[in-house]
Amino acid sequence: MADNALFQFLLRMGDNSLILGHRVSEWCGHSPVLEEDIALANTALDLIGQTQFWLGLAGEVEGKGRTADDLAFLRDAWDYRNVLLCELPNGDFGRTLMRQFLYDAWSSVMLGRLMTSSNERVAEIAAKASKEVAYHVERSGDTVVGLGDGTEESHARMQAALDHLWPYVGEMFDSDEVDAAMVKAGIAPDPASLREEYDALVSKVLSQATLTIPTDTFHHKGGRTGYMHTEHLGHLLCSMQWLQRAYPGATW
Repeated sequence: MADNALFQFLLRMGDNSLILGHRVSEWCGHSPVLEEDIALANTALDLIGQTQFWLGLAGEVEGKGRTADDLAFLRDAWDYRNVLLCELPNGDFGRTLMRQFLYDAWSSVMLGRLMTSSNERVAEIAAKASKEVAYHVERSGDTVVGLGDGTEESHARMQAALDHLWPYVGEMFDSDEVDAAMVKAGIAPDPASLREEYDALVSKVLSQATLTIPTDTFHHKGGRTGYMHTEHLGHLLCSMQWLQRAYPGATW
């Protein structure tokens, strides 16, 4: 049970960065200005790099000989454990950066806790990833502030993005038996315990951006348990996994 819980936890971490990394990569060549095109591409590369570590360790823990590539390209939608926020379509540039900030803020808090994990490998991955995420959250936060407290048009778009995405934030703090096992083993914190620090960080940035956080407490869920994903994940996987599916085992 302990190994299976750790496997599921590692899938959750790896799938979050994999799916969001792929989403962000969709901006490559389509960003509004060259600097943002490069910045988003680099963010996507960082997230995919983190995926390699999380899913690589997941494959080792599973003990069935599956590599990070196998887990990325040879699973179907119902086997993914990412939160729904990560798989949502990009929308406009403002929505993409709002989604990035809401995720980066959670990632920065989670990785900070994982750096003291009782599992040495988990702690090492968290320490490396936290250096990248420190930059990510600063950049996405600054962009949210710049657009939110910008023109009337940019402010309206950022508020609309926040209103659309906020109902997906709560899933990042749901807890289940996998989380309980990770807490018991000292490997990872209870997601619910991250909420206070997360809210403080997010509230500070959104206040500077002159944006209003929705008060509705409802949140969508199902992604991190695999119980339910949005229709968007299947379309994303069709694109991401096409080459491996069309030419199984192909190498170059």
